[in-house]
Amino acid sequence: MEDFRVKRMFESIAFSYDFQNSFLSLGMDVFWRRALARSVTAKRTGLVLDLATGTAEVAMEICKRDPRARVIGVDFSPGMLSIGQRKIRSKGLEDRVQLLMGDARRLPVRSCCADCVTMAFGIRNIKERGTVLRELRRVLKRGGQLLIMEFDYPDDPVLGNLYRIYFHHILPPVGNLISRTSGAYSYLANSVQEFPKATEFLSEMGAAGFGRLNIRKLSLGIAKIYSGIKGHPQGNMEGS
Repeated sequence: MEDFRVKRMFESIAFSYDFQNSFLSLGMDVFWRRALARSVTAKRTGLVLDLATGTAEVAMEICKRDPRARVIGVDFSPGMLSIGQRKIRSKGLEDRVQLLMGDARRLPVRSCCADCVTMAFGIRNIKERGTVLRELRRVLKRGGQLLIMEFDYPDDPVLGNLYRIYFHHILPPVGNLISRTSGAYSYLANSVQEFPKATEFLSEMGAAGFGRLNIRKLSLGIAKIYSGIKGHPQGNMEGS
């Protein structure tokens, strides 16, 4: 039931999803996507699997950064994928980006096929994070790179409190008005609140079999990129 509710919510905002992201993040979403695409290790680039691909912005940014990259984007929202497919055609990327409908817990791709897996602002929408992380490990080649970007609060206490006021009391009503929904951005605030602390999520990645764990903070920690490598010893965490 929860999955259906979340899917229906994303279907309802697909028509203005890109505009909402840019408007409500004050344009920082562009910087975040570029940072994620730049984090894809160049020498490993081959097939990148982009989960929760939405309207394919991250997939296209990866192709822009690396002309050798091929991307398979996976999402559970037909509305988002339809918009993404139109954008891919308009940029002439049909031979480099393929979009598939699928569930991150049961991906429609074979084992050990991807050099890198990216996922931007998607894993907090799935309760079975351990299942997802193990599935991502399954589809990665040995030595393959995992990059997960998620929202968080700034580490600085003053900034953190100010951001919480914006995130919980200003963003939801404004976002719901723009998206013409009654609760899409209220859900966003709640889902970020319920997501584990950064070190806790990094530990979940380690438990799923990833090593060389690292956190990169963006925009004072409002967004964070969690990275790991398949096939390396666990327990070595870093921060940046």
